[in-house]
Amino acid sequence: MASTSTQGSSSSELTITVESNPSKSRLSELGINSWPKWGCPPGKYMLKFDAQETCYLLRGKVKVYPKGSSECVQFGAGDLVIIPKGLSCTWDVSVAVDKHYKFESSTTSSK
Repeated sequence: MASTSTQGSSSSELTITVESNPSKSRLSELGINSWPKWGCPPGKYMLKFDAQETCYLLRGKVKVYPKGSSECVQFGAGDLVIIPKGLSCTWDVSVAVDKHYKFESSTTSSK
């Protein structure tokens, strides 16, 4: 029960990565400003990620509760976040979100 975070190679361990206040050169390198934007008001949202998403929060505050886990991951304005493919989770948005995002999938537009 205590050492689940040490099993990094397990496919059932989907980890959200948060990089706080990345440098302007890192954001420029990723081309953040050319990514589409998305926003939502405060509330709870159940989401399933069919592709890895990288996003940069311009504003907002979020607690993400992965399905089947009692722990949450928190992030907000100024954070660069990578959400793994296959993650089902609940977003508890306490401050309205405005973000740039990009999906790591070549099939996102064909449905």
